[in-house]
Amino acid sequence: MINRVTNQGLMITAQRNLQQSLSALAQKQNAAGTLVRINQPSDDPAGTSDSLRVRSAQAATSQFARNISDGNAWLTTVDTALSTSTDIMSRVRDLTVQGANDGAMSPLQKEAIAVELESLRAELLKTANTSYLGRSVFAGNSDAGVAFNDDLTFTGTGSSVERRIGTDVAIRVDADGAATFGVGDDSIFALVDNIITDLRSGVNVGTRLTEIDTKVATILGQQGAVGARQAQVLKTQGANVTESVSLEAQRAEIEDLDLGQAIIDLKAQELNYQAALSVTSRALQQTLMDFLR
Repeated sequence: MINRVTNQGLMITAQRNLQQSLSALAQKQNAAGTLVRINQPSDDPAGTSDSLRVRSAQAATSQFARNISDGNAWLTTVDTALSTSTDIMSRVRDLTVQGANDGAMSPLQKEAIAVELESLRAELLKTANTSYLGRSVFAGNSDAGVAFNDDLTFTGTGSSVERRIGTDVAIRVDADGAATFGVGDDSIFALVDNIITDLRSGVNVGTRLTEIDTKVATILGQQGAVGARQAQVLKTQGANVTESVSLEAQRAEIEDLDLGQAIIDLKAQELNYQAALSVTSRALQQTLMDFLR
């Protein structure tokens, strides 16, 4: 049996083929303009799945990068405060050595030392209450705003401030004010107060030097621990940058088009469309009216 072929059927088929070719051309033009290979999931279901996985990893890496930056800022603030405290205590020690020289120091000179020590004590308390973005860096998760009140009571909660800098890595970014500066009569502030009192009462302050050295050693120990944690954060930061670059390369490999290849594909589709137009015009140029003439 011979199937009947009509001009209308040929025209419908030709229009369908032309429309498909034109649609493909539009896709190639859009791809060349945006250089995006996947505009919708149906373009590449497997590629879409890979793209979602990579983008999820990128989001996590970006969050870790923000945590690393914030954690590094916290640790830098703590380290600066500890360095300042060490410098203050160094000056306290120098003044204590001077004040211990009873034979060469007059009561007036000792009073001058006591006044300077009072200023250093106030500066030390201010340093111990150092904050970052409104939160004390020596009081854990306390919302008091300061680590030590004016009466020298410690406001710390006992819990530390941490930042997650990797999938399975969380690091402490604050320091324990109680362990660093001491509390109550055993605090570094009480020590300076005692030195001031001894100077004004005529008691030799030379015996306080060992206590000063012990407090300074404690601060330096805390600073060493903070430095070790900051080194870990900076190392993780480098790895995070490397991971970000790798993930972006993977995303580009999945989603993006090479410009040269996109242009080649576009030109090839343009030729296909022009060829389809030419063939269709030749195939459908004769109708019944041509024969009737």
